[in-house]
Amino acid sequence: MAARKKKKATHHSATPAHTGGARRGRPTWSGHLRLSLVSCPVALYGATTRTSDVSFHLLNPETNNRIRMIPTDPDTGPVERKDLVKGYEIEKNKYVIVTNEELQEVKLETTKTIDIERFVDADEIDRLYWNDPYFLLPDGKTGTEAYVVIRDALEQTGRIAIGRVVMHTRERMVALEPRDKGIVVYTLRSEDEVLDAKKAFEDIPGGHGNKEMISIAEKIIGQKEGAFDPGMFQDRYEKALKALIHAKQKGHKPVKAEPVEDTNVIDLMEALKKSLRARGAAATHANSNAKPKKQAHR
Repeated sequence: MAARKKKKATHHSATPAHTGGARRGRPTWSGHLRLSLVSCPVALYGATTRTSDVSFHLLNPETNNRIRMIPTDPDTGPVERKDLVKGYEIEKNKYVIVTNEELQEVKLETTKTIDIERFVDADEIDRLYWNDPYFLLPDGKTGTEAYVVIRDALEQTGRIAIGRVVMHTRERMVALEPRDKGIVVYTLRSEDEVLDAKKAFEDIPGGHGNKEMISIAEKIIGQKEGAFDPGMFQDRYEKALKALIHAKQKGHKPVKAEPVEDTNVIDLMEALKKSLRARGAAATHANSNAKPKKQAHR
């Protein structure tokens, strides 16, 4: 994620919109955003969705009824979910029981407060640490003015705010950055959640590769340069699943997924040269088919 450059203040409407996708569902979290003595009520809403994902239920093939997952004790049989308690396994088959009341007692202040602790440049945060994005919105009109002050201060200083919040029983470090008329919050992974990249790559030989092959690869990279467009990427498996379901609804023969090109390259040098030639031929063909520009009349 690139660092946000410092820029002049831009005009915003006094009240961020309270409608739209972020307001359609229930908030993931609600509480207060606090910067020193400035505080305002806010709520977090998921910035991404998986509503288009294909998911399946388990059915009994004899009745087509959906199967219910019933909690079962291996010794006594089915049990009521409301009677269950939480246990932490300290060793195999040995647990420490923790009650809901005890969990309430150890709740932290950040359960209901995002307290901004420091400000950093975005490029100081390794991309391995960035996690899920959320929209942070004012929770009611009373805190909108303070929200706008914090948003504008972030925008004008070009900094990312770092704070903490408790979500889903976990205390998370979060990063806040201004976007449009609002603030986007990213949960950040903790240090013990990110594995050591050096150890992961330690068996890969160092040094430099073949200079000629690197040169060809750089030319291919240059030919493939372009703007990032997430719309050009589609999940072919998801697409095939939806086509399969649609076909079965209509009583048609099931479809197959598009074949994936074989990547088992034997001669790397020849493959690079072939790829470069193919890209060059495609560019030449595109230029030859382009309509000539009309000359301007003098």
